[in-house]
Amino acid sequence: MSTGTRGRPSGLVIGSLVAISFGTVFVLVNSGGLDAPWPLVLRVAGLLVAALLLVTLFRVAGRETPAPQREAAGFMDRRYWLVVALEAVALLGGLSVINNVLDRPAVAVAWVAVVVGVHFFGLAHVWRMPLYHWLGAVMTALGLAGFLAHALGAGAGTVGLISGVGCGAALFAAVALALRDTVRRAAA
Repeated sequence: MSTGTRGRPSGLVIGSLVAISFGTVFVLVNSGGLDAPWPLVLRVAGLLVAALLLVTLFRVAGRETPAPQREAAGFMDRRYWLVVALEAVALLGGLSVINNVLDRPAVAVAWVAVVVGVHFFGLAHVWRMPLYHWLGAVMTALGLAGFLAHALGAGAGTVGLISGVGCGAALFAAVALALRDTVRRAAA
């Protein structure tokens, strides 16, 4: 979702679809450990927000012409693949230690939130997207908050709410902000 000077930012549609998809997964998967009726409430709310964002995305994308391409190569950029490779190694290695060595599966989602959050700092640099610095900071903080909550005695459901559902909401918010900014730039 790198920004251009005029028109729809290049990558807005693909980036938003990825963020909406992962945001939905974060909410659906990590709300299950809560007491009823909260899993159902959060899942329905997450699906409604995702649907609203999709409708808005396609309306904005249909109205706004794409901005001229900049020198950033998007998904073809080697730096992007380096960030993704480092993320995959950190995710798999950390989850292996958390689940198999430490036997603490309740904090697995907190680890995922930290790693995904940190990866957004790399993407912010590669794609020149300041919004990703904010998203990375929020997701990393939510992951660390999940670890802290667990250390203070919270169970898996609470960690899932903080680090999982919280990250889903952060991804949804990032899409909403990107869409808002696109509409504002077009109106200017």
